[in-house]
Amino acid sequence: MSDTILVHATGELLAEKAAWLAALADERNASAHTIAAYERDLRQFLVFLTGYNARPAALADLADLRTAELRAFLASRRGDGAGARSLGRNLSGVRAFLKHLERKGLVSAAGARAMRAPKAQKSLPRPLSVDDALEVTEDAGSFAVEPWISARDVAVLTLLYGCGLRISEALGLPGDALADPNERAMAISGKGGKTRLVPLLPAVLAAVAEYRRLCPFALPAEEPLFRGARGGPLRAQIVQRNMARLRGALGLPASATPHALRHSFATHLLAAGGDLRTIQDLLGHASLSTTQTYTAVDSGRLMSIYRSAHPRARRKSAAEG
Repeated sequence: MSDTILVHATGELLAEKAAWLAALADERNASAHTIAAYERDLRQFLVFLTGYNARPAALADLADLRTAELRAFLASRRGDGAGARSLGRNLSGVRAFLKHLERKGLVSAAGARAMRAPKAQKSLPRPLSVDDALEVTEDAGSFAVEPWISARDVAVLTLLYGCGLRISEALGLPGDALADPNERAMAISGKGGKTRLVPLLPAVLAAVAEYRRLCPFALPAEEPLFRGARGGPLRAQIVQRNMARLRGALGLPASATPHALRHSFATHLLAAGGDLRTIQDLLGHASLSTTQTYTAVDSGRLMSIYRSAHPRARRKSAAEG
């Protein structure tokens, strides 16, 4: 069912939807990206219900929603080409809204709770090699015409690799961030407002200091640290475009994105002996299971540690020797 249907819910239901999204922002400190995703998921569901019932979706339609209707919605989305990961996100958004309404005594979310999300095949992070990651950060400013933009591009990619930041976290830094050359760590507010402490490498401080020195714009605390060519906030698309140019110049695969530098940060720490709990804290992952995906990427090193450290493995090696 296309989202081009304009009237996809009654005024009462749309008011409940708006109140829920506002609560996500105010009470749960959800990011704008998360709220937009929830809004889209719920809108798609309400559009489906409108077509399913041949009338605008109403609060009464959600009062005792059956699993059959949810299955029909997911089948419709699958018919539109949605994969398992998208379907799981769709169901999660609808379920969250129904739970919100259930807490207000307006509906029963039993049907949604009984539904199992389609299993999505987990894709492994695709980091760069150590040499490639270093080359990317060193050559990041190669395509800039002005020296200050070159220094900016180097500073941004050095932050992603040197601190494991998300691109939104780097571009969200205030103008007074990293101004003290003696700083050894900085606080980063990540997904869901969770704050973590990230150590600062000398290379990171040096790259940002060079950008500060050359930047032609004032960098007050209330404005962003990284600027576009005309002085406005630097957009993620510009960083991604620069990374695409670097991929072409260095012969790197399409998986070499700005976010791959964050994957590289974690994988290279693990390869150097970092423990998962520490890496979890540095990345700001809410769950250790998310961080554990990096063990699959570096399974060869883990097997080597196992063979050299486990008592039974050592005994077997000695016997074979």
